[in-house]
This record gives sequence, structure tokens and C-alpha cells, in this order.
Amino acid sequence: MNSRYRQAVSNILGRRSIRRFDERPVEKEKVSLILECAFAAPSAGNARPTHVVIVDDRPVLNALAEVLPYGKMLSKAPLAFIVCADTSGSDIARLYWEEDCAAAMQNILLAAYALELGGVWLGVHHAPERVHAVRNLIKIPDNIEVLGITAIGYPAEKKDPHEGIPEGKIHVNQW
Repeated sequence: MNSRYRQAVSNILGRRSIRRFDERPVEKEKVSLILECAFAAPSAGNARPTHVVIVDDRPVLNALAEVLPYGKMLSKAPLAFIVCADTSGSDIARLYWEEDCAAAMQNILLAAYALELGGVWLGVHHAPERVHAVRNLIKIPDNIEVLGITAIGYPAEKKDPHEGIPEGKIHVNQW
């Protein structure tokens, strides 16, 4: 195995959901690299509906932590990315924005891990009350879809890498 393969697989298997962060801010260079990785994600028909809102203002992070029932870690995270989509560009964007944004979200998490940061994906889209709260707090226009939020920062916890494939989850040629 070449080193690129080893590093890629190590990053995928090593990435875990991190919910505890230390106080250090995330450097602008790392934020830029993470965003570049987000926008390198595949997009159906190259529609590119994904938008990202960077949140690094402490009062806003605290307010998000208050309105999201599973978002308490945002009160300690130095950074969050809100992944959204403008679906007005094409029928393909309207049909596949969730897949496109999910791919961008995964790239954010993998890039953060590769940069020695931690992160966790907070689902928003399938809970209308969460979408409404985030939309109002961040002033996201009504025509923009909100997929979710990633809390990002330097980890204050350590987790073991993923190992193995869960039994009964692989099916060959038929269910």
C-alpha cells in the first residue's frame, strides 16, 4: 500500500465524533483548507448548490447551543460550519442538494481530522423546529435549505478508531 492510501484510510477510520473542545481558536489557514475540501465534494450534475456559513462569534455559538437540543457542545467549540444549499439553480440541485451537502459535510469532518481538529455533525434538516431556529438566528433566507452544522475545534477528548464492519450490514447481489 502506498502512503497516500494509508493516510486516506487512516483518516477515514480514525475520524470520530468529538464533542469536547479545548479553548484554542482554529487558525484561519485551517479554516480555509477545510472550506476548500468542503467545496471539492462531488455534486450531482455539477450543480454545486452548497453554501457554508462560518460561525466563530462566541455569542452566536452560545445561542446555537441554546436552540439546538443536541448542540450543547457549540458553547465550547471555537468554530462551526452551517452547511446549506441554494436549490434555485437547477432541477438537479433541487433533487440532490441533500446528497451534495452531505458529501461536503463529510469532507469538512475528514479535513478537520486530518488537520488534528475534531468535529461532530449536528443534524438540522429533518427537524423543522431546528431549521426555523437556525434560520432565524443566522438570518438564512427562506429559499436556502439548511442541512446541518459541524462543531469544530481542538479535541479535549480522545476516541479509539473505528474497527471492522458491523455484522449483518453487508449484502452481496441481493438483500
